[in-house]
Amino acid sequence: MIKKIELRNIDIRASNDEGKNLHIEGYAAVFDDKTLLWESPYSGVKYYEQISRNAIDGNTNMNDVILRYNHSDSALILARTSNSTLRLTTDEKGIKFDADIAPTTAGKDVYQLIKRGDITKMSFAFSVDKEDWDTDNVAKTQTRTINHIDKVMDVSPVDFPAYDGTSVEARDYKAMIAKLESREKESELRAKLIVKTFL
Repeated sequence: MIKKIELRNIDIRASNDEGKNLHIEGYAAVFDDKTLLWESPYSGVKYYEQISRNAIDGNTNMNDVILRYNHSDSALILARTSNSTLRLTTDEKGIKFDADIAPTTAGKDVYQLIKRGDITKMSFAFSVDKEDWDTDNVAKTQTRTINHIDKVMDVSPVDFPAYDGTSVEARDYKAMIAKLESREKESELRAKLIVKTFL
């Protein structure tokens, strides 16, 4: 089964070493941070998401994660876990990364943009194999809790936060909204069936 790749964002920073070592670090994911993904213009339901503190464990595949710009397949790889130029660890806050960017023209350009503060956000692509949904009909909210991340594919410095602006993220945003709209329609159908059953 092919699992859907998802993208999220967090902060990034560059070390101040005059470019001798193109080192960046930050967090690719933050645990237990409830985030509003979308508010339905049809029902007013707010869809939230959070990543469980236990979502990353020894079964999460982070063996060959790449660092590239804006999740773009056409962008050069800047660092990689398989050769230890990209290092991923987890702590109480989330998935922490640090990387030594390749000193290519693209690598130097991305590094300088991070160092100047033009790029301040990090995004990551991942697939989920365990999740739960909590519905609060009174508050009109649905919260997705990601209980386990199966695989991390890449971490990327991005021009805009995840789901806003870049082409890959915009496509993923549309897919996410379509999924949530489908979920909303399924909920409406179930509610109608329950009403009919009791009539």
